[in-house]
Amino acid sequence: MLVVISPAKRLDWQDRDIAMTRPVFEEDAQRLARTARNLSLRDLKALMDLSDDLARLNRDRFRSFSDEPQDAALRPAMLAFAGDTYMGLEAGSLDAEERDWAQEHLRILSGLYGVLRPADGIQPYRLEMGTRLKTRRGGSLYDYWRDAPAKALRAQAEAVGTDVLVNCASQEYFGAVDLKALNLRVITPVFLEDKPGGPKVVSFFAKRARGAMARFIVQNRLTDAEALTGFDAGGYRHCPELSQPDAPHFLRPAES
Repeated sequence: MLVVISPAKRLDWQDRDIAMTRPVFEEDAQRLARTARNLSLRDLKALMDLSDDLARLNRDRFRSFSDEPQDAALRPAMLAFAGDTYMGLEAGSLDAEERDWAQEHLRILSGLYGVLRPADGIQPYRLEMGTRLKTRRGGSLYDYWRDAPAKALRAQAEAVGTDVLVNCASQEYFGAVDLKALNLRVITPVFLEDKPGGPKVVSFFAKRARGAMARFIVQNRLTDAEALTGFDAGGYRHCPELSQPDAPHFLRPAES
């Protein structure tokens, strides 16, 4: 099976001694970076709803974005992102064989790079998939990417011999995947906290659990969709009574 996750706004740019690969949509990333580079600081701030400091940081990132980056300026995608999902993924502790398996079965959806493999070398950026960045293809990144992410995922599914994709990405990012072009069975796990008023999705915990589910799939080299129900990281347990076809639910006691 394949598993997809979202990127993160926060980055971790520590030195990483891992061989990197080239992103499949690297030329598109360069094109989008040039478009963003032409925005004024004011327009960039408004477009991405950023503070003054973050707007300046990301303006400088787009200005520095290179068409021919040196390895020293790059980091492997699975280690460069540092948000909640990546706390659950804990990619830095995967061994070499697990990283190799992840390279073939784990994908990161990206507003700038479209679809990333774990070892793809990326330059520092922030560009959410929901951003309404105008290009010749339309008024948003959804318009820009169209069915390209779905086709890339479909091709990789064929390469590894699977017809199942586990969606551990947010709706903002998975919304960029054209399901008709994807033509795969999509399984979307749901992670719930057992609150006094009833089970509830808590974003912070759900994001971390999605990363942990991706790690579970990678470490166990899962190929059978039914095996997802064995996920128990962080105190979660499969909850059959809440689950739906292709939407397994996992419940755990709420943290006090």
